Amino acid sequence: MSIATDVTEDYIPPHPAPFTARPSLPELVRRMRRSLLEIWHERHFEEPFFATRLLARRFFICNSPETVHAAFVANNAAFERKTPEMRHALEPLVGDGLIISDGLVWRERRRVVAPVTHVSRIHALAPVMTEVVAERGEAWAARPADAPIDMLTEMGEMAAEVICRSVFGRRLGSDSASQVVRAFARYQRGSGVGDLLALLGLPGLLPRLRAWRLRGEVRRIHEVLDRLIAEALGAPAGETSLIRAMAEAELRDTGQPMSPTAFRNEAATLFLAGHETTAGTMAWAWFLLSQSPGAAARLRAEAVSVLGGRAARFEDLPALPFARAVVEETLRLYPPIPLLAREAQQDVELVGQPVPKGSIVMVVPWLLHRHRALWPKPDHFLPERFLPDAPPRPRHAFIPFSLGP
Repeated sequence: MSIATDVTEDYIPPHPAPFTARPSLPELVRRMRRSLLEIWHERHFEEPFFATRLLARRFFICNSPETVHAAFVANNAAFERKTPEMRHALEPLVGDGLIISDGLVWRERRRVVAPVTHVSRIHALAPVMTEVVAERGEAWAARPADAPIDMLTEMGEMAAEVICRSVFGRRLGSDSASQVVRAFARYQRGSGVGDLLALLGLPGLLPRLRAWRLRGEVRRIHEVLDRLIAEALGAPAGETSLIRAMAEAELRDTGQPMSPTAFRNEAATLFLAGHETTAGTMAWAWFLLSQSPGAAARLRAEAVSVLGGRAARFEDLPALPFARAVVEETLRLYPPIPLLAREAQQDVELVGQPVPKGSIVMVVPWLLHRHRALWPKPDHFLPERFLPDAPPRPRHAFIPFSLGP
């Protein structure tokens, strides 16, 4: 079967329009509370580096491959990996988990967690993904042909099922996975504005009230995770899970078992890092394909040509370049992490600009991925820009999941 090589379409997916005049402070705060994607001026999509002050905080935004490298790679030691506000938001839930830890704790935990979550181990988790996708497909097929499907909800449930079975083992039932999803959803709905105000340098009363209000949700999440971890560690030999892999790695490296609290913190981190990011990306991909018939036809043709109607295996991925390109273009247009913030721990200089201690340095993938100097037709959905024979792009122009240590 021949597969078309050009599906270029003039489709511009929905996105918040940048403002053209400086908004008032109340309007800016309203935009920030609604979405961090709505606060940018049109010139911000063209500048490589700029500074701004919002209320009590000074921000420096790195918005080019060179400035991103300067801040997050070349000078990473001058910045705290997570701002105090990020720690404040996540610490009740993930403790000293890898996502917010620093220094010795981060290095020791990464030594255990990184190998068992490395991309080289994805092949071992592929059967779980295939299994969950097949179950979801059967459920869809059983519905009336004209029944609408809420893809965001479906992708959220599917992503949660994959993560839970991967972390806790394939014996995990859907009821247990649903408990985890509901508990995290309640917690995430209660997070937000307090930490935004703290990031702006305002007093921390609202974050403290928010933390007090969420104590019950945190306790429920911890209870569910503790039970699932105990079940995973007590599963029969041969039952694989990331929890068991971490336990074996810690015992092998140190001779000591990993503490129950450490297990819980890393399990919460894995779910927090992977659930909404994956679900949102998949839902956006479905939407983009529904609005781009040329891309959808090419993806379908590639799947038929390579798979012939069978389920995809991990070994098939190199033969599915357009499928990968669709995912990467979705991540470019709708990065799952809208901004990456680090606080300067000392006075530092970035691209000739002095950055005082205590300043917040940001990389905003939303801006970087739509930068007018880096991407032709930056607001268009063009998966072919990520195909192997596409023109090369600068390193650090595409960073949907952060970078650096």
